Amino acid sequence: MKLTYRSEYALLALVYLARHQKEEYISVQTIATAQQIPSKFLEQILLTLKLAKYLNSSKGKNGGFRLAKSPDKISLAEITRLFDGALAPTESVSKYFYTPTPIEKERGLLALFKEVRDCIAAKMENTTLADVSKDLNAEHREGPLGTTRHGEGEMG
Repeated sequence: MKLTYRSEYALLALVYLARHQKEEYISVQTIATAQQIPSKFLEQILLTLKLAKYLNSSKGKNGGFRLAKSPDKISLAEITRLFDGALAPTESVSKYFYTPTPIEKERGLLALFKEVRDCIAAKMENTTLADVSKDLNAEHREGPLGTTRHGEGEMG
């Protein structure tokens, strides 16, 4: 499984909206600036989330987006699948997006990749937007092991 920018940006936008859910609607530009996402790209992502019933929107001067569901009802797996499809490392072990692949020739490899799929799926299905939107380090977030977004920093 490799996250695309679409799913990464969708998750970043949803985390921002979850942290600001007590506010009214939040503009695309506000989210884009706060999460350093290109605004035109973000508009497309937010529209997809709206069509999938994760967001509500409002037009006009005070328009924007807000969550349509409680953050504890949105799993990371469902958002990732919406944008990237399978959580599995290969489609031949995917539960939702199965496609035959050459890896099926070797049962040992197939079993390993099923196990990897199960671990990833279990973690992402059991992790909600509420879990990851707790404001651990508010302003510029540092990634795991001291890396910054998209691996720009050094390991700490």
